[in-house]
Amino acid sequence: MKRTFTLLAIFLCLGLSIHAAFAQGFTGRAYYKSTSKISISMDSTKMAPEQIAQIQASLKKQMEQNYVLSFTQTESTWKKEESLGGGPATASSGGAVFMVTSSGEGSTLYKDVAGNYLQEQDIMGKEYLIKDKAEPFEWELSEETKKVGNYTVQKASFTKIVDSRRFSTGMTEMENVKDTLQVTVWFTPEIPVSHGPENYYGLPGLILEVQNQGRTLICEKIELNPSADPVEIVKPKKGKVITQAEFKTIQEEGMKQMMNRYQGKPGGEATMTIRIGN
Repeated sequence: MKRTFTLLAIFLCLGLSIHAAFAQGFTGRAYYKSTSKISISMDSTKMAPEQIAQIQASLKKQMEQNYVLSFTQTESTWKKEESLGGGPATASSGGAVFMVTSSGEGSTLYKDVAGNYLQEQDIMGKEYLIKDKAEPFEWELSEETKKVGNYTVQKASFTKIVDSRRFSTGMTEMENVKDTLQVTVWFTPEIPVSHGPENYYGLPGLILEVQNQGRTLICEKIELNPSADPVEIVKPKKGKVITQAEFKTIQEEGMKQMMNRYQGKPGGEATMTIRIGN
């Protein structure tokens, strides 16, 4: 009996060692596509509903983007894939031009499982490197499951009240508002890493789908432990190093400059509303 326990202990230790070695070398790439619902509302009677619908459809198509999440067991990088049709999404009708830009266009977001992150950002022609630590998500797990590709995924959600700043043409200063951030994700324990697209992380499995305020990110392909092109995590390093709070202050300064450009009394002309938040 004593010999049986000794052999069992040896096999158990061997199994733990193999698992630890596998975990340390576990890498992969996940490829995502983003889609967004575009809603344009104008108080002007100069543009017909069918023109607005045409603009919304054009912007929605142009905002479909592809991203890649590269990961190890403890680190990841998130980056938009390069394409010939890169740049801001634009549409025009009746002399009005609409443009939607992404804040992280061409940049890299690095994060680890402890919540430390580095993110390249460009604002007003200047490059910044945000270095900070993210607050952990208070995920609520659901028993609901479904299939994303070949993987069984489980539902998790997150709700938080966030502070935002809003500006509309005709206003003399920005308005403080409260927004409710509601995020639903689907993760798979079959890929045991605590990573996900964009800034999402902290679940017992890779996040394969994100639904956030009309925007959806869904994983279309996964490569695990690729041998031909091994995963290498490279931290971003371009730009002046600042904190997230400092970057938010810079954003608000940019908003004030825009307010000075577009100040005026709302009348027969179309109005514009811009909102920034966490």
